[in-house]
Amino acid sequence: MRKFIEKMRERGLVTEIPEPVSSIFEAPKLAFHTDRLLFFHDLDGKKAVMNLVANRESISVALGVNPENLIPRLAQSRYNGKLKDAGILPLRPVNLDEIPIMENYPGEAGKYLNSGVVFSHYQGVENASVHRMLKIGKDRLVARLVEGRHTDTLHKRALANGERLPVAIVIGMHPLVLFASCSRVPESMELFYAAELLGGEMPAYTLPNGVRVPEAEIVLEGYIGSEKAVEGPYVDITGTYDPERIQPVIELTGMYTKPDFIYHGLVNGGDEHKVLMGSPYEPLIYRSVAGVTGVTDVVLTKGGCGYLHAVVQIKKRTEGDGKNAIMASFAAHTSLKHVVIVDGDINPSNLMDVEYAIATRVRADRDIMIISGVRGSSLDPSRIGDGLNVKMGIDATMELGKEREFVRAVWED
Repeated sequence: MRKFIEKMRERGLVTEIPEPVSSIFEAPKLAFHTDRLLFFHDLDGKKAVMNLVANRESISVALGVNPENLIPRLAQSRYNGKLKDAGILPLRPVNLDEIPIMENYPGEAGKYLNSGVVFSHYQGVENASVHRMLKIGKDRLVARLVEGRHTDTLHKRALANGERLPVAIVIGMHPLVLFASCSRVPESMELFYAAELLGGEMPAYTLPNGVRVPEAEIVLEGYIGSEKAVEGPYVDITGTYDPERIQPVIELTGMYTKPDFIYHGLVNGGDEHKVLMGSPYEPLIYRSVAGVTGVTDVVLTKGGCGYLHAVVQIKKRTEGDGKNAIMASFAAHTSLKHVVIVDGDINPSNLMDVEYAIATRVRADRDIMIISGVRGSSLDPSRIGDGLNVKMGIDATMELGKEREFVRAVWED
């Protein structure tokens, strides 16, 4: 992570904050109103960073590609990196009070650790995923485990065998490892995907409980057993409050920190949250649409919470490709609610450009698909009952053979 921060500094993409800042509301509020990387030299007396990857440019810097080539590059991934055994990571007694875990919003349950990746290992299966974790003591967190997701499945499997699930919480890693951990990949492939993105090989440490972890500023070892506690309210990606739930407790047993560690904090509902939630789906949509027509870019928009709205740029080959691209997009990202398909002359990152395409190229009776009674996102406040919703796709592409009628006037340079 430190090497990445230096790369961002060299490009003038870091805002240094030397004055003391509080972890209660103050730092999160600063991060929410910008997508620049913020480096705090005194966050409750500690060093910290926020907005580590809060825009497409930052992920491009991490990967070493131009932003316009980012999604095609990610779509080529094969999850075939290699891990280099770096030995056992030495641990010491846990004290979460040493870490400036933030309280982000009024009305939330308390201090949330939400930038850490939870690595787990059980019966030969490894997993990495991000969970919000509410601090409830110096060595205890209560984690929101979404039902049916991989950590929840492994936890239930361990409990059924009368065992606890071994886990590690990793904070302050290279952003490509964080990105890989947020991605939908084949089982046990998150660390290998991260190694591939980092150039082919990555060191991996092993904790006393058997969980493998990447290099990071902070590592917490623990177990998820049968104990449960109240978690929430919590402001999720839509900016609305997710309710209280009874969730599993993580019992921490060991802690590692680098000397003079840098804490990575994340403001939920902010740009970094949106990027990490949505960006890993962009290459999945790209690959899916590539199966039905030419595709050049995919953007999950910030106005769509970085998760619910997509704009897909295609190279139309036959009439009907726009609607096929709509269906392929929904198949790749089942939480997607609205998608707009555009031509190559429309910049999918420029919403004024996208609105222009809708205004000039869409006939509602012909170009809009509405699909009702389908599974949507559980985070969408407009969902019906247990999660059913209505999806809409807009084909905002030009009619083939009539492209001359859509030529836009421009001045020569």
